[in-house]
Amino acid sequence: MRERGRAARVPAVALCCLALLAGGGGLAGCATGPALENREAVTGRPGDSHRLVVGSAGFTESDLLAQMYALLLQEAGYRTRILSVTNRELYEPALENGQIDVVPEYAATFADWLNAKAHGPDAPTVGSPDPTATMTALRALAEPRGLTVLDPGRAVDQNAFAVTAAYAAEHRLKTLSDLGAARLPVRLAAGDECVRRPYCAPGLKEVYGIDVTAVDPKGVGTTQAKQAVQSGQDQLVLTTTTDATLDAFGLVLLADDKHLQNADHIVPVVNRARAGSETVTRALARLNAVLTTADLAHLNERVDSWRRLPKDVARAYLTDKGVLPRGSAHSM
Repeated sequence: MRERGRAARVPAVALCCLALLAGGGGLAGCATGPALENREAVTGRPGDSHRLVVGSAGFTESDLLAQMYALLLQEAGYRTRILSVTNRELYEPALENGQIDVVPEYAATFADWLNAKAHGPDAPTVGSPDPTATMTALRALAEPRGLTVLDPGRAVDQNAFAVTAAYAAEHRLKTLSDLGAARLPVRLAAGDECVRRPYCAPGLKEVYGIDVTAVDPKGVGTTQAKQAVQSGQDQLVLTTTTDATLDAFGLVLLADDKHLQNADHIVPVVNRARAGSETVTRALARLNAVLTTADLAHLNERVDSWRRLPKDVARAYLTDKGVLPRGSAHSM
């Protein structure tokens, strides 16, 4: 399961107040409960506010997606502003309460998060490698909270495993199945939790027959983890499909050809009472027609390695793809 956007659990009200204080009044207030306390938010007609707050979780990819959402909504005639709220424990209650109107999310991860919120931290996971089943579960969990999950696009940011290009060439590896069939002993650079998480070492052994001899606890996609594989200390690293730095370390991804990883397609989630209109849906759907996983990795690279501003990268991408007209300059 992806760990981005996660933090220690504390009461939602306290977190909301902390966000308000940290943002200098960025949120409208500290509501004491979720939007489902107002049945109109769930059962009434979808709303259409002309001023929309787009949430970001504060890391590069989330910032880029939030900027693209804002630009598309501006082009559709909305006034927008972006609010960076560091993690899901902060922004999800604000989304329910209408303090944030739309956020980019990850389907399987968000489904499991809402499921744990509704049924407790030990509830069985509902996210899966099946995109249709995952979206069905996610929408069923989101709807009672006054949230609408829009259609996913082609871009997926999920866990992935990489080896050096030289190692792949030497052993003729393109997929994780190839690595399992090669019967090579591998040390895996990953997070501490990899030894017990089903998508990580246990899944690699059970699904692919990969001989994981040890887990080197260097984190998920960290510089230290990639350097360990680059140097030959480890042979495999856990990262993500939109990692923008693999080329710099001479690494290549091995395809998850048996679909071990969950369907973490990128989806917009909106507050139904404020941003549930067809106009919002159509505006954000325009991104689905162009954005791919590879595109998102390249956009991340432009920010992380080339030191470009997310807003400038987002606008250039949408303009180059013909989604925004050239010279479009709506103010935020």
